[in-house]
Amino acid sequence: MSLLNRLFRRDRARREALTTGKVTPEPQRCVQCGICSYYCPINIDVRRHAWTGEPVIDSNCLTCGECVARC
Repeated sequence: MSLLNRLFRRDRARREALTTGKVTPEPQRCVQCGICSYYCPINIDVRRHAWTGEPVIDSNCLTCGECVARC
């Protein structure tokens, strides 16, 4: 398999994961500081999802991972 095919396959797998992935907070680790919601570029209340233990299922979510990175 050529290098170009491997790169495209890896990029396609990454895009598929991003479109189907969901941010799933861990309520047992959350201290309710709200930093995740503060840094969300589209203002999703990620902290509420962490409080309830539900994944962030929002059609506007970019799955950018900024909330996870800031946590």
